[in-house]
Parts: sequence; structure tokens; C-alpha cells
Amino acid sequence: MLLTKPHLSKPLLPSAPPSNAAAPSSSHAKPLAAPTARLGRLRISATSAAAPAPPAAAAPAATAAGALSRVDVLSEALPFIQRFKGKTVVVKYGGAAMKSPELQASVIRDLVLLSCVGLRPVLVHGGGPEINSWLLRVGVEPQFRDGLRVTDALTMEVVEMVLVGKVNKNLVSLINLAGGTAVGLCGKDARLITARPSPNAAALGFVGEVSRVDATVLHPIIASGHIPVIATVAADETGQAYNINADTAAGEIAAAVGAEKLLLLTDVSGILADRNDPGSLVKEIDIAGVRQMVADGKVAGGMIPKVECCVRALAQGVHTASIIDGRVPHSLLLEILTDEGTGTMITG
Repeated sequence: MLLTKPHLSKPLLPSAPPSNAAAPSSSHAKPLAAPTARLGRLRISATSAAAPAPPAAAAPAATAAGALSRVDVLSEALPFIQRFKGKTVVVKYGGAAMKSPELQASVIRDLVLLSCVGLRPVLVHGGGPEINSWLLRVGVEPQFRDGLRVTDALTMEVVEMVLVGKVNKNLVSLINLAGGTAVGLCGKDARLITARPSPNAAALGFVGEVSRVDATVLHPIIASGHIPVIATVAADETGQAYNINADTAAGEIAAAVGAEKLLLLTDVSGILADRNDPGSLVKEIDIAGVRQMVADGKVAGGMIPKVECCVRALAQGVHTASIIDGRVPHSLLLEILTDEGTGTMITG
């Protein structure tokens, strides 16, 4: 099944109701107790027409309207909060949402908010731009083949230092500063991820695949309300380190922890019915539908591994998987706590 809808057109906050209701007149010498009138859903007090309110009186009404709008948003999110309360959601974080400080702050706040209202988020991250920057600092030109980083021994050393020692701990710190409690891990910790060499290891070097996931270390962290933050560096049975694709790792971790939802933050709006038409966003599609799109060539390039990751996670018990636009502020909240969403949801 394939459903397409136009892009999200409603703002996250509803517009403020008008505040130009006419004030009732009074001929009494003594002021009457001000009656109360409803204007939209905003309760206001009417004043005597004999004493017109100064222009500045509009400010408190506007402030009240803004506050009411925020309350409305929270109220409308209640069914979604109730649906996902106590459920685990795995978020793969990377791309533009990681490079922009503003979008990074948005993602971090969204994660902390979801945790505060009872969801159990798990953050799996990459860090490609940061790795490229540090490789250039040590005189190594980054190389890619078929979208994957060519990872020789020196590159692997830099990848591990940057992802595990810098990016991971920075994200942990940001979540803690925002009021959450984060725990930083990588695939090596407690054998969380065991890697195996890529079939194309001769060309790619130490680029690995996920051999298995042991989520034992994650369960008590998630149950205690903490947010695991996972860097996708893992080791094989001999202890050799490998660089694992973050999308792939997120899907396997989602399956291992029995996640309700997998969300991949990307630099595109989602799956398009027509790759040349940004307005043809597919809002919801099932596994059979997305496989047909791949067969028809409508899903191609870098979107194929993301789709395959989602399909594999769904086949292992994850209920829904979404590919969402990380360039949209608060895209996580829009996807989880509204009907509209911001990308493509794939269902089983």
C-alpha cells in the first residue's frame, strides 16, 4: 500500500485566536463586575465601553493566546504520548541535523522531551563530517566507494577516536545539559555489537557488518530512564575494530531491544514517488510497496540501504520504521506526536 500526502502545511502551534471582541456598554455610575466572554477558546474579561482599553491591553491577551496555543499542542499530543509511553524508540542521528548547531539543539531537546513524557529513546549516531575533518588534519584524504568509507588501519584509528572519544561524549554532554541522563557506549562495550568483515573487505578495508547484537547491557539503562548514546564502532571475534554503517547498526539494535519504532534522520524529505518531484513524498507504505518501488527503480542510490535497513528491522519485530527529514526542526516530535509526520513511514 502506498499513500501520498502533501507536505506538512499546518504549523506546529495553532494560530492565536482574534482579540477584537467588542466591549459591552454600561450607563451605571459605578463600574459593574466585568462579565466574562469566550472568544474562540480564550477566556477574556470585557471592560466598560466608556473607558476604552489602551492599545497596550492587547499585549496580555496576545500573551494569553500564545500560552493557550502551547497548552493546546500538549493536549493534542496526549493520545500519542499515551500510545508510546514505556515504548522504546531507536533514533539514528547524522547528516545535516548533526552539522547544524541549531538542528542539533532541536534533536537533543526532542530526545529529552520524549524521555520526560515516558518514552524510552535510544540514540545511534554517525559522525562522517567530523571524521573527514580529523583525517585531513593528519594528512589523510577521505575516500569513499559505493557510499562507504574506505577504512585502512590509520583511518580506522581516527574513526574510533572521533566517534567514540569525541562525538559520542559531546552528545552525552549535550543531553545531560538539556536535562536528560545519557550513557555513552560503542559497539565494543559489553559486546553490544559483534562485527564481521564486509564482503567487499578487499576494497573497503575495515568496514564491517553486524554479525550479532547483544542488548543485555542496554536493558537496565533503558529501564532506568537513561538514554543510551551508541557510536557504531565494533569489534569482531578476534578484537579487530570495524567501522559499521550507522543506519544498519540502528536497525539491528532496534530489533534487539524490541523497539516500537525506528527513525532514521536523513538529509532528504523521505521516499519520493517521483525522484524528480519533491512534492511527491510518500507518507506511508508497506514492505511490499517499498520493494516494488525498488524493483521499479523509484528508490535508488543511497536510499536503498536505508530502505533495506528498515525492512530488515520490521521483519525482526520492529512495528514501524520512518525515514524523516532531519533538516526540519523538531522532526522527531512531529513524526512521533502528530498525525502529519515529516517523512515516510514503512509498516509491516
